[in-house]
Amino acid sequence: MNKPARSTAPRREASSEAQDQRGSLKSMQKLMAVLDCFSRYDRALTLNEISARCGMPKTTVHRLVTSLREAKLLEQDKERDRYRMGIRLFELGSIVLANLDINREARPFVERLMAISGESAHLCVFDGTNMVIIEHREPGALSVNWTTTLSISPSYCTGVGKATLAFQDEAVIEKVIRNGLVPYTPTTITDPDILRRELRAVRERGYAIDEGEHQPAVRCVAAPVYNAAGRVFAAVSVTGPKERVTLERVPEVAEYVVATATQLSRQLGYDTTQS
Repeated sequence: MNKPARSTAPRREASSEAQDQRGSLKSMQKLMAVLDCFSRYDRALTLNEISARCGMPKTTVHRLVTSLREAKLLEQDKERDRYRMGIRLFELGSIVLANLDINREARPFVERLMAISGESAHLCVFDGTNMVIIEHREPGALSVNWTTTLSISPSYCTGVGKATLAFQDEAVIEKVIRNGLVPYTPTTITDPDILRRELRAVRERGYAIDEGEHQPAVRCVAAPVYNAAGRVFAAVSVTGPKERVTLERVPEVAEYVVATATQLSRQLGYDTTQS
């Protein structure tokens, strides 16, 4: 007696669905590759420039850019064939920051750090290239929350930046270097090899020091903050003029900063015994 043949329709449907998912993922990766072409220093790019950076044909880039422009993620200059990131990305970024656990949990930690150090205290989140200020407290001043203003500072020449960058993958560090080490002050580290050595030193001692590298006559001590997954994604710092935050005070200030970063990391779900 012949057995009835099994239907192959469900198998074909599952295969088709898997292909659709792979196709959607590839499309998303291409869209992200276009957005990744832009940086603080490359604010407007032509199709040819985007094509060269992505390694994709100009026709493909044109299709992707058109989709991003329709979604208001990119904007086109009216007078020139140049594109820049759209305001919609700013709006989405503001929503992300407002919903971060760290934004809800960090304020008392930053306030206490300011109180015990007697200097300005900051909390910044790493966006993959730069540092975004989430909390800023100054002694004797009204509290300021920078979430909606998205104040941004470089990662390679600030205390919070080096404290975070030091614990990123090598590819992330090299991307920051490729974007350019622009000198802000005479002490800004602009040599890639010197920066790499500096980041190694940060990893070894557990905190970073900014010797007036972003703002002259200012010294900053910062420590990394871990999320629940064990990834460094932010940093806290104490900042003040060099005549107050002296080299002799750095070990004392570093102790405050590292303790605050450890407590905040624990509050965010990080197992500090892993450190």
